Amino acid sequence: MGSDGRPIDEQQRYKPQVFVFFHRDLREEPVVPGELRVVHRDERIVVLDKPAFLSTVPRGNHVLQSLVVRAREMLDLPDLTTMHRLDRVTSGLVLCTTGTEHRAAYQSMFAAGTVRKTYRALAPYRPELETPTTVRNHIASIPRTGLAQVVPGAPVNAETLVELEERRGDLAVYRLSPRTGRTHQLRLHLRDLGAPIVDDPLYPVDRHVDIDDFSEPLQLLAAELAFTDPVDGSARHYLSERTLPLPPA
Repeated sequence: MGSDGRPIDEQQRYKPQVFVFFHRDLREEPVVPGELRVVHRDERIVVLDKPAFLSTVPRGNHVLQSLVVRAREMLDLPDLTTMHRLDRVTSGLVLCTTGTEHRAAYQSMFAAGTVRKTYRALAPYRPELETPTTVRNHIASIPRTGLAQVVPGAPVNAETLVELEERRGDLAVYRLSPRTGRTHQLRLHLRDLGAPIVDDPLYPVDRHVDIDDFSEPLQLLAAELAFTDPVDGSARHYLSERTLPLPPA
């Protein structure tokens, strides 16, 4: 249909600068388990704590079961927009703006790399791995696969500081501080250190997990967000209320 709400059919002649809207039929989406929690809300921003398997934005097979759609309805904020994204299978903090007025200011923080993001991951303990260590390499998406890969010899475009937080038997909690935000960056960097994240459906091997299988969430948590507010200059620091399911020490 056109922007005036009237249907458009094959008999209508082409007109330049006309917006056409296509509304596709949505599949029946199973409800993603877990609560979408509000960590902070004010007149400009909302910080949400999302469960694993909830898509950040509506796309593809996940429209109604997305953070944006759920939050807009839950908070009655029709213009709510995310300032960054998490992988669908990652849980934790997402910063959103409530409207359009300050959207560019908050987006510019992520573009400039001034937001401090900290993740925690549960992965195999590697006694030979000396931490802290910084992983630097080049990551590129593999077209039409949903996967990414490390490209040896290419210019560095991905960097992560990896620290050992605690050991739990054969597993460990790693603290990850990305300096960049490439697709699947943290998952690839831990994999390349010999410590792939527990219950990762894609790395080191694509297990072809059904998109509606919620039984084994990726053990990766976006645990902290910190930044200087671009509007009022205040220091902002937020912590996820979620935890990783740790085995006995």
